Amino acid sequence: MNLKICVLDGFAVNPGDLDWQPIAALGELHLYDRTRPDEVLERAKGMDAVLLNKVVLGREHFDALPDLKYVGVLATGYNNVDVAEAARRGIVVTNIPAYSTDSVAQLVFAHLLNIYVGVSGYSVSVHRGDWTRSADFSYQLTPIHELRGKAMGIVGLGHIGMAVAEIAHAFGMRVMAYTSKSGLPQWITRCDLDHLFAAADVLSLHCPLTASTSGMVDARRLGMMRPTAVLINTGRGQLVDEQALADALNSGRLMAAALDVLSTEPPKADNPLLGARNCYITPHVAWATFEARSRLMEIAAENLRQFAGGMPVANRVS
Repeated sequence: MNLKICVLDGFAVNPGDLDWQPIAALGELHLYDRTRPDEVLERAKGMDAVLLNKVVLGREHFDALPDLKYVGVLATGYNNVDVAEAARRGIVVTNIPAYSTDSVAQLVFAHLLNIYVGVSGYSVSVHRGDWTRSADFSYQLTPIHELRGKAMGIVGLGHIGMAVAEIAHAFGMRVMAYTSKSGLPQWITRCDLDHLFAAADVLSLHCPLTASTSGMVDARRLGMMRPTAVLINTGRGQLVDEQALADALNSGRLMAAALDVLSTEPPKADNPLLGARNCYITPHVAWATFEARSRLMEIAAENLRQFAGGMPVANRVS
């Protein structure tokens, strides 16, 4: 099958350091870095396959795209596509599972080590001349802490949560988790959610966004946390009540937070976390290492290749 293929928002996945050729080899490729909502129908019209990352595709789009047979989501999450409607129409929808596990786990500890050791702050201090002017061979801007012996609390033990648990265990941390998974290693202590918030020195969120988890980190649970604790969120921004977190940080009821995701991305200028005390924010880059994006592109091409060849598609979600 020679496909007419459209990539609607390819820039985040491939800003120019990867090759679209494996996908282009499957048909006629129309490539767009970004697509506004009002441009989706014009660009997707007449296409057999549409690949997208964050562009929304709903029933109204399917109504206007009778030729569409395949939607490839260039991410693990696919809540931006109406998969139920796609299934009703016989449109195949695929995603890219577990491609960024190591990358996300790595950023969790990049943030945590920066908070516990103050690497970025010390580097700025040295470059502005503080060490040159120092009377001593060593100085401290803030207390430095070890990870060993600290309690790492993890909400959700999927691929990423388990990778974080294994790294924490390697650092000598005590690992606790809120999870429905059975058969846990003996070094992971299962506990309920409120106990996890109360007992953790570091709390890392790795659960999906659902009706029950939306806003789960609210003022009540933040109030349970130790004032020396750190909250890390590389999951979804909507898991956290952002105003409540900003209030906890600014009042000193929580030592620090490290966030790679926010409720609205890019954030609005009035997001309370942008000016919050000891709040470290990265722009949703945990997934975006070169290696992870390379895997994503390989899997995306293989998904589409299986579909084009009439084979069962391994990563089909609809």
